[in-house]
Amino acid sequence: MQREKFSSRLGFILISAGCAIGLGNVWRFPYIVGKYGGAAFVLIYLAFLLILGLPIMVMEFSVGRASKVSAALSFDRLEPKGTKWHWYKYGAMAGNYLLMMFYTTIAGWMVQYFIKMATGEFEGKDTAAVAGVFSDMLAKPGAMTFFMIIVVVGCFAICGMGLQNGVEKITKVMMLLLLALMVILAARSVTLDGASEGLRFYLAPDFHKVVEYGLFDTIFAAMGQAFFTLSLGIGAIAIFGSYIDKSRSLTGEAVLVTLLDTFVALIAGLIIFPSCFAYGVDPGEGPSLIFITLPNVFNSMAGGRIWGALFFLFMIFAAASTVIAVFENILSFAIDLTGCSRKKAVIVNIVVVAVLSMPCVLGFNVWSGFMPFGKGSGVLDLEDFLVSNNLLPLGSLIYLLFCTSRYGWGWKNFLKEADTGEGLKFPKWAKFYVSYILPLIVLFIFVQGYISKFM
Repeated sequence: MQREKFSSRLGFILISAGCAIGLGNVWRFPYIVGKYGGAAFVLIYLAFLLILGLPIMVMEFSVGRASKVSAALSFDRLEPKGTKWHWYKYGAMAGNYLLMMFYTTIAGWMVQYFIKMATGEFEGKDTAAVAGVFSDMLAKPGAMTFFMIIVVVGCFAICGMGLQNGVEKITKVMMLLLLALMVILAARSVTLDGASEGLRFYLAPDFHKVVEYGLFDTIFAAMGQAFFTLSLGIGAIAIFGSYIDKSRSLTGEAVLVTLLDTFVALIAGLIIFPSCFAYGVDPGEGPSLIFITLPNVFNSMAGGRIWGALFFLFMIFAAASTVIAVFENILSFAIDLTGCSRKKAVIVNIVVVAVLSMPCVLGFNVWSGFMPFGKGSGVLDLEDFLVSNNLLPLGSLIYLLFCTSRYGWGWKNFLKEADTGEGLKFPKWAKFYVSYILPLIVLFIFVQGYISKFM
């Protein structure tokens, strides 16, 4: 069966960036920046994005393009005879399914909040009442299941239309709308009375704050965010390499994807920090920043109902871009392994993903007594831990070793694939770094994740 290709370079860039962007950029990034002191943290984060995330992304793209299949078969095709690199296919597939087991639920929250904001449900409510809306939503498994299923069915339906006619065409429009909404919201935020203090916090580096918040903690947080923001290690990026031709070198394409991913994260900060400072809100409040703090900010803002609805529409686009990208990977697993039609893969996986998403939905209500990491934790925390602290770093380590070790695909094969086509080439001098130093950094992130979680 002939494998579909992207119809344009723009489609490849936008879809790959859409997979990377997701909620980590527009939800997690702002509150981590707020927690660790603002602009100085941003500079450290950008440095680690360049030295950590970018090389691994090039490797994932290279494995995908060279094999022309998903992670379900890519290692089988490229590994030396008799080796066992292909065993990681199960880790890659598990990572994609596990990610969607909680991501679909959170995307459903965004849809609910868009409706609540657009219909004026938050108007006239004080801070406690706004917090109550979020708690009330989590307490209703029926409504959460309904919106989760809307996300699952809607995004799989887009994938079912094919790579070019569905995934590429719709994601292009969605990503361009996302970028337009971000610029509009950022322009509104930076022109609020009192926004200048937020801009200073976000854009003017003060390295005394890094020392104040703890140099090691700040560096580790920046490393973690730079590493996890690109969704590396589970083949979610590699699949798009399998859909592109050899006209462009992969380092240049990875740079463009990383720049777009970073642009979205930085603009998200321009939306949130000036707004928080204008209304005297702590920007480092954690996940509640999106669902409790910002609705209060919009309540206080002239035309807040409209601005709030636009914000959650933007959040829907950010979430859906990742869901569609990962669903495309899941469908490719099924098609590559079984040879089934795209339509059959869609139908089966709608049921599978919807059922697998139920533990996360129930973890906030019926199964709220299950606290895997102690009081206040739940099913979502366990699923996120398995993906973020295990499969992403370990998977990235496998891609690194596979592309640099003579017992794997090897440096020469990787470099030849990465450098094929016009554009920026992968630096040959980086061989020692990506072969020996970067794997140790990834191992450090993995181990430190366990230390910070359990000690």
